Amino acid sequence: MFKCDRNGLLVFTRFPQPGQTKTRLIPALGADGAADLQRQMTVHLLKKLMMFWPQRFSGEASTPEQTRSQTRLQIHFSGGTVEQMQTWLESSVTSSVTSRSCSVAQLEPPPIPPLIAQCEGDLGMRLRFALQQGFENEFERIVVMGSDCPAVSEPLVTQAVNLLAHYDVVLGPALDGGYYLMGLRKMALSRFGTLFENIPWSTDNVLSLTLKAAASAGLSVDLLQPLSDIDRPEDLPMWYALQKNSMCCKITSGWLD
Repeated sequence: MFKCDRNGLLVFTRFPQPGQTKTRLIPALGADGAADLQRQMTVHLLKKLMMFWPQRFSGEASTPEQTRSQTRLQIHFSGGTVEQMQTWLESSVTSSVTSRSCSVAQLEPPPIPPLIAQCEGDLGMRLRFALQQGFENEFERIVVMGSDCPAVSEPLVTQAVNLLAHYDVVLGPALDGGYYLMGLRKMALSRFGTLFENIPWSTDNVLSLTLKAAASAGLSVDLLQPLSDIDRPEDLPMWYALQKNSMCCKITSGWLD
């Protein structure tokens, strides 16, 4: 059993404005198609992580279920306004959840998690700022991720939060050489800030250089299972296969109901 103070789960995403998101996929999908993929992947992830939406905190956690209930999800966005994000997510996420609900008690759509605008700057600056603000305001452990890795799950996030009881940093290696998830336990900016300095973002050196920076800062690190991001045209078959499998599961579920 460990003392479970407030845990933060920060999802970085972008308002799906054509031409401004998933730009590496525009040659394959077009600007509108790339923006639609951004929309689909964000909604897919937020639905999978809905267990982290409730704002419940209570003393100690000894089970994965308690850890989930004490982890607060925030959506850190760029490329839009709070109003645009609110309208999009209410129509795309909460409406579909409500339509699938069979319980009268769940007919009221769940509220969208807090929406927080990212600061200006490159990805490293934005990550560093969000983590610093999270530690200063309320969180003892923070897991941050983008919306590019559709295989991320509730158990994986819970595992990352729990590992932060023993390690300073937890990383989820992406197969392209980056990382799909980073977890940090509370520490001064002077200790973790170098994790985001001199990193060539969107290259295959991101993970290795981050590990070197952690070692230089004297930070202990543990790694999660490697997973694939959907960033480039060659990654698209993985997304299509996931969508096909998801559709098959829905059909099978309907037959069994």
